Order: sequence, then structure tokens, then C-alpha cells
Amino acid sequence: MTTMPNNVIEISHLSKRFGDIQAVDDLSFRVKEGELFAFLGINGAGKSTTINIMCGQLSKDKGSVNISGMDLDNCPDDIKRCLGVVFQNSVLDKDLTVLDNLRSRAALYGIYGTAFRRRLSELAELLEFGDLLKRSVGKLSGGQRRRIDIARALLHDPKVLILDEPTTGLDPQTRRLLWDVVAELRRGENMTVFLTTHYMEEAADADFVVILDGGKLAADGTPLELKNRYTGDFITLYGVDERRVEALGVPYEALRDAYRVSVANTAEATKLIVENPELFCDYEIAKGKMDDVFLAVTGKKLTGATRA
Repeated sequence: MTTMPNNVIEISHLSKRFGDIQAVDDLSFRVKEGELFAFLGINGAGKSTTINIMCGQLSKDKGSVNISGMDLDNCPDDIKRCLGVVFQNSVLDKDLTVLDNLRSRAALYGIYGTAFRRRLSELAELLEFGDLLKRSVGKLSGGQRRRIDIARALLHDPKVLILDEPTTGLDPQTRRLLWDVVAELRRGENMTVFLTTHYMEEAADADFVVILDGGKLAADGTPLELKNRYTGDFITLYGVDERRVEALGVPYEALRDAYRVSVANTAEATKLIVENPELFCDYEIAKGKMDDVFLAVTGKKLTGATRA
């Protein structure tokens, strides 16, 4: 019999107001142990406020936060030890070396001597920064600094890794390394990853997605559930005359060398193809993308979003 994973994060009826602004409005969601959880919303939707409350950096007005079976009101310090956080903006000391940054951070968790050297060696191999230990952080590239940010968050073996816009501005090679590391942590340590991102291909790979709008939960589900609920299917036709596409009587858009036809679902796509076999000689069919979902749910586009 398959055992269902436990909820490692439980947020119930969370609210936070700043003056006239309701930053988080009666928000509830669950995150299962070991899953990649995507937390989406435009800037100002309430993502950072929620994360800051979870991390104990901001007080809440109402609601409850339970992480790894502990209530935030009763066990704030224990919860902090469960979390590793990679903030959007690096919190490393640019004047210190990589080694000194990591050593001082480890000391806050009581990790010294042999234990620190062993953990440092593990992380240096995982994140490929062994040759950077003696360099000052201020002289690192953006991608190198991001690797050290992640190492800093992982020093104390957290149960939950929070990644706040982790790949913004990174080169493709560093982005690939980051996601390889995340996959290894989830596979090897059953680590839960809580992600905010503007890159829709990253959200498309998540196990579960929550979309925030105006501090409220606007939609949630797996990527497939959200695509089925909020978008249709798309048929891309190649080598056809636009007049014949227009005659189908369905919405379409012209691409560089093709036409993209919109239909409600796969059944409608199949019907269209069967009824017009002479037109559908060279085509592709695909479900809607996560940025289509986000636009349908919120009426907005995520800055920096790409199709996924």
C-alpha cells in the first residue's frame, strides 16, 4: 500500500495588513513533504509577505502557520532550523571570502570543526564551488554568488528549502546546475522545495502550484489540472493558407511561419482534424501553457515569463 506524504507546511486563514493595503488575505494552502511547490504571483501579490511570516521575520495579523508539525507561535526558533532560504537578493557579506561567509553562518547553527569541514566538502562538491573558497564574495560572478547563497541555505540540512526567484538573471549553465542540485536534494534527502519564480517553465515542472492575486488564493492544483481548467488546446498548422485557417471559424493567431489555432479541449481538436483532413497535413497539438493559465486566472502576465 502506498503511503501518502505528510503535509510539511500548513497555512490556514493567514492575513497581514500594512495600513490600507491587505497584503495577505485569508490565505490557506498545504505543501506536501518532498514536493516541488510553486508559489506564483506578480510583484505585490503577497508572496514575499507570506514567506517572511513563515520565516519568522514578520508578524501575522491572523491565521496559523504550521511547519514540520510545529506551530509558528509556539516554536519559532525550531521552525527556523527547519528552513533554508535563498533570498532573491544575496545576503552574503561581499567583503568576506566564501569560506568565511559559510563558516560564520554555520556557527549560528552550532556547526564547527570537523562537522563544518565535512558539510562544506559535501556542498562544495554538490554545487561545484571548491575552487572559490578563498575568493571574496564581492569578486564572484552572479552565478557563482548564487551557488554560495544556496550552500549557505543548506548548511544545516533543512527540511524545507525556500527559493525566492532563485534563477533570475542567471546564465543557462548555472540555472541547469541549480535545478540539478534541487533534483538531487529531493531524490536523495526527500527535501521539500518551496519556489517563487517568474519563469513559467520552472512552474510547469512543479508538483503543485498556488497562484496568488491581491493577497488571495486565486487558483491551485497540479500544472496539468490548471491547464485543463483554465486553458484549451492549441493546434499549430504549417504550410497552409490563412484563408483556409480563417474558414475553420475558430480563434487563431499568425506565427512567423505557421498559424496557431485555439480550441476548448482535445476532443474539439480531434473533431476539427477529422472534419478537415486535407488541411491538417503538417501540424502540432499541445495543451495550453502555464503562462496561459496565469493570464486566465489573474488577467496579468508575470514579468519575465516564458512559455512552458
